[in-house]
Amino acid sequence: MDRLDSMRLFTRVVERRSFTAAAADLSLPRSSATAAIKRLEERLGVQLLRRTTRHVTTTLDGEAYYQRCIGILADIEDAEGGVGADDVRGRLRIDINGHMARKFVIPELPALLARHPNLSMHIGEGDRFVDLVREGVDCVVRAGPLPDSDMIARSLGMAREATLASPNYLERHGTPRTIEGLAGHVMIGFVSSRTGQVMPLEFTVDGRIREVILPARVTVSNSDTAATLVRQGFGLYQAPRLRFMADIAAGRLVEVLADCPPTPTPISVLYPRSRQLSPRVRVFIDWLVEILGPRLDPS
Repeated sequence: MDRLDSMRLFTRVVERRSFTAAAADLSLPRSSATAAIKRLEERLGVQLLRRTTRHVTTTLDGEAYYQRCIGILADIEDAEGGVGADDVRGRLRIDINGHMARKFVIPELPALLARHPNLSMHIGEGDRFVDLVREGVDCVVRAGPLPDSDMIARSLGMAREATLASPNYLERHGTPRTIEGLAGHVMIGFVSSRTGQVMPLEFTVDGRIREVILPARVTVSNSDTAATLVRQGFGLYQAPRLRFMADIAAGRLVEVLADCPPTPTPISVLYPRSRQLSPRVRVFIDWLVEILGPRLDPS
């Protein structure tokens, strides 16, 4: 294993906090990864990692070496990726909401992979918070306001939101015409992965945002589950209108209080600051802008 390969292995062990996970990521036997790090420490004359039964952490020397390694490796990847715009190579690990992946990304994916034949991908699906560095993920696509973090974010646009209900729900509860008319209604409670609390409904009235929390007999933390529940009449639900356009057109769902819409939802892609912008991530982000831009509000 040459010095660059040793650096790549070391950074992955640090990021995954595990020899086993890092070795699997790089298709190496765990014993080979352990031996390679031991030789690296012997060559440098310092201890880089502290090993416990649960995870691996860096020493002060190890943290300093890690910071130098990620800068060197990023520069090398950037230089190699810049040789030719079509010569992007390697495995890209992304995490994205499952519906967005299936509806917008996967149908367009063959064109991206045909354009870059040396690029491969792993697609993780989720609404939860992802520790990109710890889990070895290159970038994530997220909807909603972004929490403070050391991630670099690029806006992809804004998704218009709608307040939705099924026809059978409206038959039972009536159709609200005003915010005050929401009395007696129920909502599908969506639990925020950041706060652990049910998110209130939002309505724009005379340019100001009003938040309303209705009773919720069912709460969820997954948008696919919420979509099923609203179609089955469990309550009012707010979500990007783009996702439910087919349901609205077919009459499976009805948009209510359309003149008091929720605030639009920002769609962003995030990647770790420590890894800079690799050619793989740059190509993927530019492609996302290309396929999602026409569907989102650029403002």
